[in-house]
Parts: sequence; structure tokens; C-alpha cells
Amino acid sequence: MKSPLDIIWGNPLTLTGWDEGVAYSRLFAAGQRHAAAVIGVSPLVVHAAIVAAGLTLMKKGRTEKKWLFHTLFWFVVANFMELIAYIVMASFVANGDVGIFNRGMTLSPWFLFIAGSLALAAGLKVLYEKVLPRVNALFAKGDRLTEWTLLLLTGCALFLWGSGLRVAYYRYPNPQWLFGLIGVAAFVLTIALFKPKRRPEPATKPTATEYQ
Repeated sequence: MKSPLDIIWGNPLTLTGWDEGVAYSRLFAAGQRHAAAVIGVSPLVVHAAIVAAGLTLMKKGRTEKKWLFHTLFWFVVANFMELIAYIVMASFVANGDVGIFNRGMTLSPWFLFIAGSLALAAGLKVLYEKVLPRVNALFAKGDRLTEWTLLLLTGCALFLWGSGLRVAYYRYPNPQWLFGLIGVAAFVLTIALFKPKRRPEPATKPTATEYQ
């Protein structure tokens, strides 16, 4: 296309209606299936690079300023959300970026679904076990309400708003809407596994009456 801005612009709130406007049918007709696959998979590569770099920076404490850490955290979550939507929810969709990649590389959808899901699980482990505690330390400072808020917002963004509920709503009644339930299950599981722990109540000093 003449300009990178000549894409089909969708709704930034519902994350629907977006398309790069690439004539994949002409690429496949011309025998350029590998080129089509590379174009199709490029969003996943960009999202994965951002997530990997962001998690590494935050895990190693390379972000000193609170506002920068906060911005980077949610930027990583937004890109992670898209990876989940692409790999877990859309590996078996015939069209779309993942479908184009599978078709261009003549791969079974199971390959990307299984390998990608394992990679995502490893990344989520780092996010929840290493990075989220740093977020809580910087912003919650021991306040359980803030910790719960951060946990719920993170889970909603990763598993519900950008993937689970969106897929279930827009794919129904196609049986592929059931993949959206994976997002709902992941949301519940992460809440159960990483919910803020109760802290012991501070010991109170005995009063003069108690001494007597």
C-alpha cells in the first residue's frame, strides 16, 4: 500500500473492525504464501517482542521512576492481551492473521496453539510472580484494596475485555465462541492463585488495666 496509515481503522474501545488491508488472496494466488505468512504473523512478533522486553525490564528493576513503571506495566499488559487473543483464542480461525500464518506455512493450528500457549503461560508466570508484586510494592504499599484492584484490572484486561468476552460475543453462534471460556477460566484461576494474602494484625500494646 502507498502508506502505512492506509489500514482499515476499527473501534479502539471494542478492539473490533481493524484490518491491515493486505490483499492476501492475491498473494496466495500468485504463489507467495510465505510472504503472506510473514505479513500475517508480524503483529504477533511485535507484541511478543514488546512483552518480552517489558517483562525483562520490570523484573530486573530497570525502571526507576514510578510513572514510567506504571506506563510500561499497562503497555505490556495491553500487548500481552493481544497475544492471548491471537494465539489462544484464534489459532483455529481460518481467516485473520493467525489463520493466514497457518495457511501460508501449511501448519496445523495445533502447533501454534500448544507451543504458543506454553510460551504465554511462562510469560504470565513472570508477570504474576515477579512483576505484579513490584507493582503492589510501588503503588499499593500494603493496602489490600489497591492490591485487589490491580489484580482484577490486570486479569480483566488480559483475559476478559481483550480476549475471552470479546471472542465469545463476536464468534457466537460459531462453536469457536467456546474458546472465549478459556479466558474466563484463566481469569478465575489467576485470581485464586495470586489473590492478595492476609497480613497478620499488628500486635497492640497492653493497656494499664491489662497489666493490673
